[in-house]
Amino acid sequence: MNGREYSKRILVIRLSALGDVAILEPVLRQRAAKNPDVLFLLAAPPRLEPLFRGIDNVQYVPTEKRQKPRELYRQLSALKPDVVADMHHVLRTIGVDWLFRLHGKPVRHIRKHCERGIATWQRYDRVFEHCGLKGSAAMGDYCQAKPPSGQPRVVGIAPFAQHQGKIWPLEKMERLVAMLSEKGYRVQLFGSAAEASLLDAWAKKYKGVESLAGKYSFAEELEHIAKLDVMVSMDSANMHFASCLGVPVVSIWGATHPCRGFYGWRQNPAWAVQKEMKCRPCSKYGNKPCRFGDYPCLTGIEPIEVMERIEKVLNK
Repeated sequence: MNGREYSKRILVIRLSALGDVAILEPVLRQRAAKNPDVLFLLAAPPRLEPLFRGIDNVQYVPTEKRQKPRELYRQLSALKPDVVADMHHVLRTIGVDWLFRLHGKPVRHIRKHCERGIATWQRYDRVFEHCGLKGSAAMGDYCQAKPPSGQPRVVGIAPFAQHQGKIWPLEKMERLVAMLSEKGYRVQLFGSAAEASLLDAWAKKYKGVESLAGKYSFAEELEHIAKLDVMVSMDSANMHFASCLGVPVVSIWGATHPCRGFYGWRQNPAWAVQKEMKCRPCSKYGNKPCRFGDYPCLTGIEPIEVMERIEKVLNK
């Protein structure tokens, strides 16, 4: 951090999940730009620090997931905030909020269950508004694919998500990878080290396909994502990472639904691939078992539908 003095110190708490922290990035970036006299102290998972680099008046505070409320309070109170913006508001942070209030610090927190249809980024921005900050976040125009450069277009594929109700059948995703390969696209596969063996097998099987899973740091992965022409992902953190970097995303939805407030920042709603069913959304987070047993909301989506959406994004 630079040595300048700030008129206010705002502690921003968002401890998980990775995608929800990523949704905060464009909102915090805009609020920080409009309030250069305010120091934002962001308590968030250590891994995501690279996502928030380059914001002069944001100090990243790596926060371990398993800390108890009193431990977390001791760490965060040492930062001497003037006001607390709780963007998480779960039992652990509610305990921290109580301790801050007990010591005379004002606390503002996200309201998760009021006003359906309000996007998560808007809920974050309202907390900042209640902290007395200037301006507001604005989404602006939808992300657009880069103009053709004469080189093969690069398509990112992130086939996994935290819960089964958000994962498109892998055999269908492999068929999509094969179609992209046959059409001459370059394909980069994103996943964790635990998913690397499957993605490495796809990379060996199809021409022009490269697996990045388990090979790069998070900061390096972000550099690769930023160079994509389009990302294909589930309702997952990778959708939000790409969105933060201005990359258009073709997202595939099953048990969850974009209308629940977790759609990607600046993503065109027409790019979401989903099967309309009366039972959707059956879960806010995709963690409930399917009443039919096989998630027809996902099995009913065919690779050709996703392929057509990719080419629509690239050819606009």
